[in-house]
Amino acid sequence: MTWLGVDLGDARVGLALSDPELTFAHPYGNVQAYGDSFRALDDVITVVEDEGVEHIVVGLPLLLDGTEGKSAKKARRWCANLVRRMQTLAEEGDFALARVPTVSLQDERLTTVTAHRQLLDANVGSRRHRPVVDQQSAVMILQSALDSALENRK
Repeated sequence: MTWLGVDLGDARVGLALSDPELTFAHPYGNVQAYGDSFRALDDVITVVEDEGVEHIVVGLPLLLDGTEGKSAKKARRWCANLVRRMQTLAEEGDFALARVPTVSLQDERLTTVTAHRQLLDANVGSRRHRPVVDQQSAVMILQSALDSALENRK
């Protein structure tokens, strides 16, 4: 079983994968979004198929007070589009997996700030942050979901 973590952005969509035991998340890479994360849908679906992903965790950018703003609503629309696109592909026989993965949203408040801090702590120069910060944020989103799932299994 493998889970995929997704950090939505207009320039890049960061991706992270879990290990098969659903214990830890690791960076997978970025998908170019060219100014609109919706452009990355098909590339994300390719990763889902190639890696046999069973569950997708997408970051939900809540406001600091916990309410949903414009970005959170966009993340919800992105998830709905992702599910709809995968279902359409499955109905047409063009989806490589036996079933469409489930999709959930995970609170991602402050993940980008924390990801930048982690990269600085790892002596990654600030100029080199841009290409990796999105996937590091995806790792944090996915790891949080994996930790919650582990707690619920206990």
